[in-house]
Amino acid sequence: METVLVQINNNKAYKLLQDLEELHIIKVLKKGIQLQLKLSEKYKNVFSAEDAKNFNEHIQATRKEWNVI
Repeated sequence: METVLVQINNNKAYKLLQDLEELHIIKVLKKGIQLQLKLSEKYKNVFSAEDAKNFNEHIQATRKEWNVI
């Protein structure tokens, strides 16, 4: 068996899921759960290592500029 996360966009879709559960085709594990990802997980591997290094250097330089004022 495989577990998947589904976003329900309207009440008709929720009713279909309930019907499938009654037929023992699926099982609804939790209702109303919100997926919460840490920002580090959300943006993991979005930047290449080189881009991440350049971005970090840019942030550090920007912070130094603000400290001068």
